[in-house]
Amino acid sequence: MTDGQDEEERQLAAAARAGRRAAFDQLVRQQEGPLYRFVRRYVGNPDDAYDIVQDAFVSAWLALERYDSRQSFAFWLRAIALNKCRDHGRRQAVRRRFLMLLSFGSESAEEAGLDAPEQSGADEEQRLRRLDQAIAALPKQYKEPLLLTIVSGLTQQQAAEQLGTTTKAIEMRIRRAKRSLAQTLADLPAREIHTDSSEDIGV
Repeated sequence: MTDGQDEEERQLAAAARAGRRAAFDQLVRQQEGPLYRFVRRYVGNPDDAYDIVQDAFVSAWLALERYDSRQSFAFWLRAIALNKCRDHGRRQAVRRRFLMLLSFGSESAEEAGLDAPEQSGADEEQRLRRLDQAIAALPKQYKEPLLLTIVSGLTQQQAAEQLGTTTKAIEMRIRRAKRSLAQTLADLPAREIHTDSSEDIGV
């Protein structure tokens, strides 16, 4: 970036900090192309990259008062986007591990010494999207304990306290949530999904 461009960027950022949305919109137009290319290379999926870039711009707008005008706006914006990419990567890792556990029917595939099934990137993304849809479709009483424990990392006791129920109820609801997801994703290749048919329906 030339000195003139850098000065223009600082002036636009200062105007945006003062509440001028038009100035921020101009910064967005200047930065969206390079930022999208950076994010797409990081996450490897164009749709996810688009969502991350939009989220980064929203976060930047809300955090403008913390922007130091001595710093390049593009550098500051890229730092925000990088954090979004890392968050996305952590969420993807949780989704992949959960999908693998459903495939193996094991609480810990790593402890069992098993590797994830071989699959192409497109196949895996399709499976992950189906997993998201299946989780979203779960009844509330199953979805909430599952997300609190598997995704947010709470213990069953902590989830029980947050939801105002017992640890035993949380344990049973998580088990039934997993069974429901396993049935939804029953065509996963290479592994036979485990379900516990001995459980009664309903909590």
